[in-house]
Amino acid sequence: MPWRDRSGAFSPLKALTFALLFVPAVLLAWDAWQDNLFPKPWSEATHRAGLWAIRFLLISLAVTPARQILRQAKIAELRRMIGVAAFAYVALHLFLYIGDERFNWWKVGSEIVLRFYLTIGFVALLGLGALAATSTDGMLKRMGGRAWRRLHWFVHPITVLALWHFTLQSKADVTEPMLMAGLYAWLVGYRLIAPEGSAPGVLALLGLAVGAALAGAGIEFAWYALGTGINPWLVLQANLDVSFGPRPAVWVGIVGLGVAALRLVPMPKRRRAVRRAPA
Repeated sequence: MPWRDRSGAFSPLKALTFALLFVPAVLLAWDAWQDNLFPKPWSEATHRAGLWAIRFLLISLAVTPARQILRQAKIAELRRMIGVAAFAYVALHLFLYIGDERFNWWKVGSEIVLRFYLTIGFVALLGLGALAATSTDGMLKRMGGRAWRRLHWFVHPITVLALWHFTLQSKADVTEPMLMAGLYAWLVGYRLIAPEGSAPGVLALLGLAVGAALAGAGIEFAWYALGTGINPWLVLQANLDVSFGPRPAVWVGIVGLGVAALRLVPMPKRRRAVRRAPA
């Protein structure tokens, strides 16, 4: 059962996470029932499902930093559940897109082949499907730890493809794709600086916050320089103006600084069982 830990005991944390993963789908179904998905219900539903797929994908990658910084080993047990949820939402995303095309399979297939942003999105979906199918303990044993880890490393190029797809289909407003790209840069940077099995120090996390913010600004600059006709230097300068709210790169820096501050908070140490000598 997904709400039980490895020992088979009931896990409130896993049960709560399992329930929360259904919330976006329930809200989407409710809005569809209430006719709140206007002006294009199928298109809006497709967008929402894809958005939550990428959010859950990033959250699954954030499990390791959360486990290490909070010093709570049980958080690691949530990664598989959240990763499978990411695949479920991207599968729903594809199904809703097919519905938007009136279930015209020939048209859907040709669009995926001919439209680049759909092609890379479909490749990302296939990759997530492979990772979800091999996420079980049984597959881990069959493949062996090294091969399994090598395969699941592909979550990173899959995430890049998903973010690229999201950015291309967002067209004019790329605020959230740029925010997610910056947060992903932080997640990658964390893995590069984290010691084996533990969290980086505060100074390292502060440097990471600055670096991820700069990376986010750089990604946004590159997007506007290469993908639009908008002056990228004006967009870069906008990061210094918060009169209309912080830019995505600024939010990435704020999140990074928050994580660094969290590192200063004393966390309860895991208790070890004390063996008593036989009487």
